[in-house]
Amino acid sequence: MQLERLIAALAPTDVVGGAAVEIRELAYDAREVPRGSLFFCIPGASVDGHDLAGEAVAAGAAAVVAERRLDLDVPQVLVSSVREAMPRAAVEFFGNPTDELRVAAITGTNGKTTTAYLLSSILAAAGERPGLLTNVERRVGTETLPVRLNTPESIDLQRLFRQMLVAGNRSCVMEATSMASVKGRLEGTRFAVLVFTNLTQDHLDFHGSMDDYFEAKRRLFAQAATAVLNVGDEYGARLAAEIPGAVTFHAADGLDGIELKLRGRFNAENALAAATAARVLGIDEAAVKRGIEAVERVPGRFDSVEEGQPFTVLVDYAHTPGALEVALEAARELARGRVICVFGAGGDRDRDKRPLMGRVVSDLADVAIVTSDNPRSEDPAAIAAAVAGARELDVELDRRRAIERALEAAREGDVVVIAGKGHEQGQEIAGRTLPFDDREVARDALRRLKAPA
Repeated sequence: MQLERLIAALAPTDVVGGAAVEIRELAYDAREVPRGSLFFCIPGASVDGHDLAGEAVAAGAAAVVAERRLDLDVPQVLVSSVREAMPRAAVEFFGNPTDELRVAAITGTNGKTTTAYLLSSILAAAGERPGLLTNVERRVGTETLPVRLNTPESIDLQRLFRQMLVAGNRSCVMEATSMASVKGRLEGTRFAVLVFTNLTQDHLDFHGSMDDYFEAKRRLFAQAATAVLNVGDEYGARLAAEIPGAVTFHAADGLDGIELKLRGRFNAENALAAATAARVLGIDEAAVKRGIEAVERVPGRFDSVEEGQPFTVLVDYAHTPGALEVALEAARELARGRVICVFGAGGDRDRDKRPLMGRVVSDLADVAIVTSDNPRSEDPAAIAAAVAGARELDVELDRRRAIERALEAAREGDVVVIAGKGHEQGQEIAGRTLPFDDREVARDALRRLKAPA
């Protein structure tokens, strides 16, 4: 594509060095710049893309989009905001893919991934050949791709949509996060349907307040042909009052005639969300039933670990007060004995939720072990102390040992919930990601417990 064609979409304040340049790709990461790229100089929290523009040009960038003139011998498109300009260019470069691809998106604090899996299964049962974008996996055609960001940057997202069309996907199911909303990654994406699950405290280190967090979700609905809203949630009810023509559901509606294999009352709500969205998309009831009943597990979401033990072990991604409350209430319904919970809080994230998490687990679990989650740059002991508060909760900072202790303590009929990391396969500690999978750690511990002395 000629640069001059992209310039109209970029709405520049100035163009330096002419526009008669062929653009073969779009790039924003100086470490990944295909020859002939248009490079976007995104100002970041720790690194400014303007400082890396020379590196990008040396790697083969044919032109740059910047907020100030740079000392470079390539065409420069100057804009007031690179981040705002990038999605407009991506949509134009990749040919407005969501004009052709039916995109069903799920937003909310909890339930996004499970609802996406259920809706994807329904669409597959209806012959829609859906692509999938979640924080667990990405599917394009028949290929599974690695996950980086939950909701990809706008260039990567529009490229994925185009790749899905080329691969034969007729639809796509994706998670739409609040951070992606604020950072403009979803600008230009058209949603055939956008589902709202719920809103509970999370990401307030980024958003600042629940009102701003809600606004980040709310603004996405301007891009949706139809909104599907959980009015059993107070924020969903607020949206329903604001959005004309919204389709609503409530946990009390029930799933008539459908055998849900996923455990937990909250998963019935996720299934209702998926079924309602599918009906909006014109999917028949038989495909809705087949699709929901085909999903036996979602990785890291109330995910059972079975090694023949006489108690239940569940690995769950719950890492907010609301998600922990839902998971532990569901565990209580399953338990014939005690509920045991291993949990922690992530470092460099919303600190205000830490004591709230400790309070929820202290109130709802019979045995609570506070451990390290992803401490990142923070001191794990300081995080655990904030979680435990004055409740005198048991603290075991070695996550492997905390899981082992919980399983060693479990008796017949108990339910052990290992919360926080879910599907993740690494633990982020002091700038390094070390291999760690709660499911495999639990499985190894259960096998050792079964082994003869």
